[in-house]
Amino acid sequence: MKVASDLDSRVRMAAFAFLKEQTQLHGDTLPRQALAEGFVFEGVRVPLVGPQGIFKPAILPEMPISITTAPLIEGRPRPYEDEFHEGGLLRYKYRGTDPLHRDNVGLRFAMHRRAPIIYLFGVDRGAYVAAWPVFIVNDDPDTLTFTVAVDEEIALRTTSEGSAGEEVQARRTYATVVTLRRVHQQGFRRRVLRAYREICAICRLRHEELLEAAHILPDGHPQGEPIVPNGLALCSLHHAAFDRHILGIRPDLQVELRTDIMRESDGPMLIHGLQGFQGMSIHVPRSENQRPNPNFLAERYEMFRKAG
Repeated sequence: MKVASDLDSRVRMAAFAFLKEQTQLHGDTLPRQALAEGFVFEGVRVPLVGPQGIFKPAILPEMPISITTAPLIEGRPRPYEDEFHEGGLLRYKYRGTDPLHRDNVGLRFAMHRRAPIIYLFGVDRGAYVAAWPVFIVNDDPDTLTFTVAVDEEIALRTTSEGSAGEEVQARRTYATVVTLRRVHQQGFRRRVLRAYREICAICRLRHEELLEAAHILPDGHPQGEPIVPNGLALCSLHHAAFDRHILGIRPDLQVELRTDIMRESDGPMLIHGLQGFQGMSIHVPRSENQRPNPNFLAERYEMFRKAG
């Protein structure tokens, strides 16, 4: 039993180290292919995701290593509606309706043994945000759900803390909320970039790793929702210039630079990176219902004018 427990612990730690490396390589959004290929542990390949949401690689004796929420595909419901609830934690659906299905039993083992696992949230086809360590903290057969809490790495370095305790609960609630924010941000970015065909709306740059999703109406605005008509695909430079009201976009989709910026003389970067786009029309999605909302643009343009 101790040998199996030691193997389980070492595989999990290796999995977390692998995810850290992949995040450094790919950023917040990880390709499913990398997760499916996984890593090699003592000569054995260990994938981190499988065809089902609750996944246990063959090397582990009893408990799953990951749980996955499938990406939302437009026009189709998710196979399982996992959700973050008011307490700040995640409700994760059972596999099927049988509480004694082996996958559900495996997660129950993980809960009783306080084993850390990985949560993978699909933000687009083949793209996932990974959170770790996460813990199963409650099991509710009546609603066929587990309650999942995201934690911080400190949880991997101590065995003295239980799942109770105000400090631990507060830390987990905070970590789960941060994860939810990351998930929404990455989902918004993927949807906007896909609508704009991975092109900066202003300069037509095509390098996805240099593109970002800018809100037309800011995050804190009552209408600042993370939806495509409130988004623009912009390169890092133009996103920063848009957010700081160095450039604005008029409701007729034309770029306008602040007057003082147009008068500046500061070398080729200013000329070609900003001033050269004065009066140009931005690139927009082909689908009309994904194009920038003109009312949002009008309100944001007024913010730009007042700031200038």
